Amino acid sequence: MGDWAELAAAFAVFLLSHSLPVRPANKARLVAALGPHGFTLAYSVLSLAALVWLIGAARRAPVVLLWDRALWQDHVTLAAMGLAVALAALAIGRPNPLSFGGARNAAFDPVHPGIVGWTRHPLLLALLLWSLAHLLPNGDLAHVLLFGTFAGFSVLGMRMIDRRKRREMGAEAWERLARRDRRITPTRAGLLRLGLGAIAYAVLLVLHRPVIGVQPMI
Repeated sequence: MGDWAELAAAFAVFLLSHSLPVRPANKARLVAALGPHGFTLAYSVLSLAALVWLIGAARRAPVVLLWDRALWQDHVTLAAMGLAVALAALAIGRPNPLSFGGARNAAFDPVHPGIVGWTRHPLLLALLLWSLAHLLPNGDLAHVLLFGTFAGFSVLGMRMIDRRKRREMGAEAWERLARRDRRITPTRAGLLRLGLGAIAYAVLLVLHRPVIGVQPMI
């Protein structure tokens, strides 16, 4: 495909792959056919494939430069990505009935909410940081559209999930769980997660050029 056609097609496939399978009627049929774990696996593979294509299409799109890349931008990106990885490390697999991505949500303790005491949507906030961090040093139009879309999706997703969860739980129950508690109580599990996050961040830096094709540091 020439010019902008591939990027437009990749955007369309990405958006459809993230909306059609999770519509209640479609999801019910797919879960019945594949089982809950099969649906999760198939949806994850489809989403990842669409994302890989979208990122590749943005790289192959015509270059329309909106701003130049500068060294200071890389420093901001690296710092923001470190925070994004830390958020993800503290959130993945943890109880969080207020957003997506939580596990064992019935075990959530609003008295000791962990990272959820700082933000109801740690994974979406990590995605927002990732988007903005990559938007800054990628000043061509295709990547501005790519990362700007992800940033907008993150913010919109937070608002949509808040409305849906509040409606499903009821205002009183939602407000009780969503009450902020920003006290920092270091735990061995939390420190372990941050350590694993630091290792994951180092791996991302090493693999960024061979996998993505872009050196993250000038």
